Amino acid sequence: MKTFKLGGVHPAENKLSENIPIEVLPIPQKAYIHICQHLGAPAKILVKKGDEVKTGQLIAKGEAFISANIHSSVSGKVSKIDNIIDPSGYKRQAVVIDVKGDEWEENIDKSPEIKKDITATQKEIIEKLKEMGIVGLGGATFPSHVKLMVPEGKKADVLIINGVECEPYLTSDHRLMMEKGEEILIGATILMKGLGVNKVLIGIEKNKPDAIRHLTKLAKNYENIEVHALKVKYPQGAEKQLIKALVNREVPSGKLPIEVGTVVNNAGTAFAVYEAVQKNKPLFERVVTVTGKSVKNPSNFLVRIGTQLSDLIEKAGGFPEDTGKIIGGGPMMGKALTSLEAPVIKGSSGILLIPKDKAKRVKIQNCIRCGKCITACPMGLEPYLIAIVSEKEDFESAEKEGVMDCIECGSCQFTCPSGRPLLDYIRLGKNKVGQIIRNRK
Repeated sequence: MKTFKLGGVHPAENKLSENIPIEVLPIPQKAYIHICQHLGAPAKILVKKGDEVKTGQLIAKGEAFISANIHSSVSGKVSKIDNIIDPSGYKRQAVVIDVKGDEWEENIDKSPEIKKDITATQKEIIEKLKEMGIVGLGGATFPSHVKLMVPEGKKADVLIINGVECEPYLTSDHRLMMEKGEEILIGATILMKGLGVNKVLIGIEKNKPDAIRHLTKLAKNYENIEVHALKVKYPQGAEKQLIKALVNREVPSGKLPIEVGTVVNNAGTAFAVYEAVQKNKPLFERVVTVTGKSVKNPSNFLVRIGTQLSDLIEKAGGFPEDTGKIIGGGPMMGKALTSLEAPVIKGSSGILLIPKDKAKRVKIQNCIRCGKCITACPMGLEPYLIAIVSEKEDFESAEKEGVMDCIECGSCQFTCPSGRPLLDYIRLGKNKVGQIIRNRK
């Protein structure tokens, strides 16, 4: 069974909502749409207070090379442009819209018919993804059109579609593959054409046998698309680990996948690409998992961007009384939410509600030099050492020890018997070293 070789852990899967069909969440009464929901520069706001907008209308334009367009997810009137809290806990600029009905832009194809014929050229595909504000939905939210713009001197020969979803609890990609498999394969074909390659590999962990069977059956009707079952091992869905598992290539330190002739896109991104190119539909809604062992109805919701997180929890059965912590994303790489007033953004994959008895960290003890964090690290780093030098603000040593190669998977902290907050200090070090490198340039 294919997998990456170095490191990895096996947290409990807890896929509580894997068999729950996607449900369309009602449109909110008010939408809070942040203008920076992507990696790169914030988009430039094009609307003002009092403007009437339609669903799918461009409201902020990504003008920098790495940026993304932002579209209204609702129709109504712009009530204000203000700093609104986002899932990271910071207040950032957002367009607030009072919702009136649901009037879509006329050029969006709302029909359920699946459009298989791809007429767009390579250049038109890249331009359409830019126009529609498509970003990676696997977590990094990197603008998708930029990924297809292969730098001069580089060449891609394979496109990888990430259907692994190795993060515990999350099931949004799993449900998309089961319910929108045909559209995902068309989206993969579009990406293949946009990238200029003739081979697509779809990686799915073997704990999703139904998705593997379903996409394998569908893929028989598509040239050059292969579905591969992968061993269940976290973080199999990390870009570099997935490349190693599927094509046995190692991305060099500090480099991108294109360095080894590959480009990776998430399964949810492939679906968004299909809707953008074939249906002329901007990225203004996405599937979000709401889950947890005390959640009454663990669910997968199709949600308009800008919907408050509290609305999703209410629809999933309400806020459990024993909740001790709320995580945006999954338990390994997700981050604690400070407010349920924050809205869904393009990168929102899930909301995890953890009971009080599971939410408290164990008592931090001294490092016993057991080496478990080194064994678990899929990047071959020494997490205990990077954490120590980062804690002591020795960022020169942190850089030397490879802090920027950390993928923040949390395997080190998960496996530490002393309860050391390794990832917390490594994230601190990575942030500071990143600033130092940017200033140096």
